[in-house]
Amino acid sequence: MASLKEIRTRITSVKTTRQVTSAMKMVSAAKLKKAQDAIHQIRPYADKLQHILQTLSANLDSSVESVFTEQRTPDKVLIVLISSNRGLCGAFNSSISKTAAELAETKYHRQLQSGRVQFMVIGKQGEKYLKSRKMPVAAKANQVFDSLTFEQVSVVAQNLMDDFASNKYDRIEIVYNEFKNAAVQICSTEQFLPVQEETNFDKNANLNYIYEPSMEEIVNKLIPRSLKTQLFKALLDSNAAEHGARMTAMHKATDNASDLIKELTLTFNKARQAAITNEILEVTNGAEALNG
Repeated sequence: MASLKEIRTRITSVKTTRQVTSAMKMVSAAKLKKAQDAIHQIRPYADKLQHILQTLSANLDSSVESVFTEQRTPDKVLIVLISSNRGLCGAFNSSISKTAAELAETKYHRQLQSGRVQFMVIGKQGEKYLKSRKMPVAAKANQVFDSLTFEQVSVVAQNLMDDFASNKYDRIEIVYNEFKNAAVQICSTEQFLPVQEETNFDKNANLNYIYEPSMEEIVNKLIPRSLKTQLFKALLDSNAAEHGARMTAMHKATDNASDLIKELTLTFNKARQAAITNEILEVTNGAEALNG
């Protein structure tokens, strides 16, 4: 059994750890509220905008074309992995990183074997995972989380659109954690480019749409805006999911620390009681020896 000093030192250490995890839990809870409000506000807008874009893309005639709707054979693929810059959030980063790696190894196995699958990372933790697996990281934008604004995300989205338009990549996919609630994050994969058509769209339906000023101009303006919004929504989702995961992880860590302190305190009391009993026995035996 450990000495009383060792047990006392460990109790002090665990109490210090509990203070840290409790503080981190409260900080994440405060940040979660703001991040949760942000994703709940943009999600209906982004979903509706994407639906409009998919319907419009399916309704395009041959006279109106956009490079972003051009369906190509996915010979060169870019996977955008969105993780976080910091850890201590449970399985948040490992789960989404594994999802991205599995996407490359299964769906794009042939391209990966021939070196035509590359990764772009947004988040240092995902970058660490991919490099440990020796996956090809072509670009990174970890600074986005320093100030998560639409303007900063628009720059990243525009770079992705430029790469697709220049035929650097034939397909771009986004892998991120979708926020459901503080305790649940869903690993999601979305095709960023080319823009997917609405699968349930009936091209023979008479929609009677009137395009003003013109379909071509609307498409050219709507597609870039929709793509930037799609990436921004994915980052807001991931940001809210990160704070939720960290809050949950720190809550569990605080509870575990409290349980450990109770166990150590019980062990300390038993050890102290045993030490006192031994001292009493020694005194008693010594007195009996003197009397004998």
